[in-house]
Amino acid sequence: MASPPVWERVEEVVRSVVQLYGEGLKRIDEIAAADGAAGERLRAQLAADDLVSSLLILHGLHPKDFETRVYEALERVRPYLGSHGGDVEIIETNADTGLVRLRMKGSCDGCPSSLLTVKLAVEGAIRESAPEASKIEVEGITETEAPASGSKSQRDQSVDIEPTWVSIGDQNGFPASHLTSSEAMGSRIVLCRVDGRLYAYRDACPACGSPMGGGNVNGSLMVCPSCNKNYDPRLAGRSTESRGLHLEPVPLLEDRDGVRVAIASPLLS
Repeated sequence: MASPPVWERVEEVVRSVVQLYGEGLKRIDEIAAADGAAGERLRAQLAADDLVSSLLILHGLHPKDFETRVYEALERVRPYLGSHGGDVEIIETNADTGLVRLRMKGSCDGCPSSLLTVKLAVEGAIRESAPEASKIEVEGITETEAPASGSKSQRDQSVDIEPTWVSIGDQNGFPASHLTSSEAMGSRIVLCRVDGRLYAYRDACPACGSPMGGGNVNGSLMVCPSCNKNYDPRLAGRSTESRGLHLEPVPLLEDRDGVRVAIASPLLS
């Protein structure tokens, strides 16, 4: 094991290298900013790249401030929240402390997975656009929206699990005409595209228990290939025949890098 003086020297070298990278990025930004409209386009392209964006944030050089990036992250997931009958608004952001406080609005039309799916989708989007967000507080999600099974302590614990976002394919891999099955960390997922938007659910029909994968999309409805029950993905997977039946939503993010789902609870396994 290295002695303390050696570790101090290593830390000093690392700090110097990081500072050098930061100064280089700052100089690149200054040169681009001085190049008029063409330079601004280059800055926007660099900020849109995930890897470069993270380096710009690390060195305090990102052209968009913390609050703007949080706002843009929420805009990405608003359609997903809408499918659960809800929306979200920003109460407070603090770039110095990394705090983001949000308020959920609306309800989930009886979907027992809303607390988990909404929380994971919102937090996942924010941490992608603003990785310096160290604490995300979400108000307006009531206890009755938590999964019905298990004790209150078990429900609270399931919500606090850090999600694992798993890539399951590119944007062209899920056609609108039928239901496509996929696997993420041993969990079977069924996906469908309706009105250009992609939705993900656990691959199990709540009526008969059979897989939904391989079924068809009839208009805007997901049809179980075994029992022909219809489910509306735009309403959190609610059955059109029985309000008490609904598919189990899976948090999903879709962007230029592909499609990812969040696996974090036994509900999604």
